[in-house]
Amino acid sequence: MEFKSVPLEIPEECNLILGQTHFIKTIEDLYEIMVGTSAQVKFGIAFCEASGPCLIRSVGNDETLQQVTIRNAQAIAAGHSFIILLRQAYPINFLNAIKQCQEVCTIYCATANPVEVIVAETAQGRGILGVVDGFLPKGVESAEDVKARQDLLRRIGYKL
Repeated sequence: MEFKSVPLEIPEECNLILGQTHFIKTIEDLYEIMVGTSAQVKFGIAFCEASGPCLIRSVGNDETLQQVTIRNAQAIAAGHSFIILLRQAYPINFLNAIKQCQEVCTIYCATANPVEVIVAETAQGRGILGVVDGFLPKGVESAEDVKARQDLLRRIGYKL
C-alpha cells in the first residue's frame, strides 16, 4: 500500500465540496441540488465511478469549473468520490441538501482553503483517507479577532 498527498486546484473566489457516494445517479442528483438551491451559483461537478466502465462523470453550468473538477478527480482517482467547485455561493447553502442526498456517504470537506487529499493506493485502486484543509492554527482569537469574525459574518449576510 502506498500513501499519497494530492493537492487540489481551487480557482480564485471558489469553494469546493469533496465527498464520497455510492451510485452513478449521484452526478445528476448533485446537479439538481445545486441548481435547485441557487439560481446564481456557478459550478462544476466531477464523480469518479468505481465499477463498470470506471469513468469520471462530469456536469455543471460553468465549463471552466467543470474542467477543473475533472482535473481534480483525475488527480484523486478514488472510486465513488465526487468534487464540486462553486462560485458566487458558499458551501453552507448546499451542504444539508447534499448530506440528505440518499447516495452520499461522506463529506470530507467544504472549504475555500488550500486542500490536500490523503489517499491510499492498493493493487485494487485508491481510497480517500482524509484531507488537510488549510493551515495550522496561529493562536487563540482575541477580542479584536472576535469582532472581526462577527463583522465578516454580517458583511456577507449570515448574521443580522
